[in-house]
Amino acid sequence: MEMDFNLFMNDVVRQAREEIETSGYTQLKTPEEVEAAFSKPGVSLVMVNSVCGCAGGIARPAAAHAIHTDKRPQNLYTVFAGQDKEATAKARSYFTEYPPSSPSFALLKDGKVLTMVERHEIEGHDPMSVINKLQSYFDEYCEEV
Repeated sequence: MEMDFNLFMNDVVRQAREEIETSGYTQLKTPEEVEAAFSKPGVSLVMVNSVCGCAGGIARPAAAHAIHTDKRPQNLYTVFAGQDKEATAKARSYFTEYPPSSPSFALLKDGKVLTMVERHEIEGHDPMSVINKLQSYFDEYCEEV
């Protein structure tokens, strides 16, 4: 029995979206949503989601667990590379000092990039090392909530 690849990929995408949304991140699916979200004051964490294995096995679990700390961003957002292309392009237009990579994390304050965790810092690493890296940035840039 042959599996329909499009149905399979739709299911993978749906699960990836649900996983990050359940963790408390707001999906930004249009350039307008990105602009509105990034103009909010305060510190925001943006996860550039993808369907690759390192997103599912490392980045999304890290995104879910890193935020369980005293100092964390006020705003949690995600854009989906390869799915919501215009929204992802708009988000990446804020990350001008960094090449496009997914999965990745951007920490912004008032719409300006403070730092990023790029794919090469995720792929081949374990979720705990990514959590530790994110939390060290939270300690540096965020207030207690």
